[in-house]
Amino acid sequence: MGKLKLAFILLFSPIWPIGDAHALGDPYVIINKTSNRLAYVEDGMIKEIYKVATGKSKELTPEGEFTITVKAVDPYYRKKDIPGGDKTNPLGTRWIGFDANGTDGRTFGIHGNNNPSAIGRYVTAGCIRMYEKDVQKLYSKLKIGTKIKVIHSAKSFEDIIKQ
Repeated sequence: MGKLKLAFILLFSPIWPIGDAHALGDPYVIINKTSNRLAYVEDGMIKEIYKVATGKSKELTPEGEFTITVKAVDPYYRKKDIPGGDKTNPLGTRWIGFDANGTDGRTFGIHGNNNPSAIGRYVTAGCIRMYEKDVQKLYSKLKIGTKIKVIHSAKSFEDIIKQ
């Protein structure tokens, strides 16, 4: 009876990998605030590099390793009560939220935008903005639980990955 109970616990435990789990660290996202670039890494290799916008000041976009906890298509913009899908919504068509600074993935995120001229600049309140076509492509590749690293470094993505 004890072995059956243990097998049941292991099989149905929330720590047991269930469903669409992926290998730790694969894929992986690195955002470098120095260059305002995002690297999508898969199988230990850089597959895509995208131009992004980050915080108006260095401290606004948190640095560290975080976990994607929320994904949304046509996200609702709470601050100004703008529904998802609205052309005036500054979040664009995709939200990839992560748990920076102890938040739940609804405060900091990678998202699209309704102002493409902002990409490549330091203009956000802390999020990472992307061109719509780029965030839609990235969104399709990432799962809840994927790790992202936000850094401020003069090193290349290749050197960062080697570390």
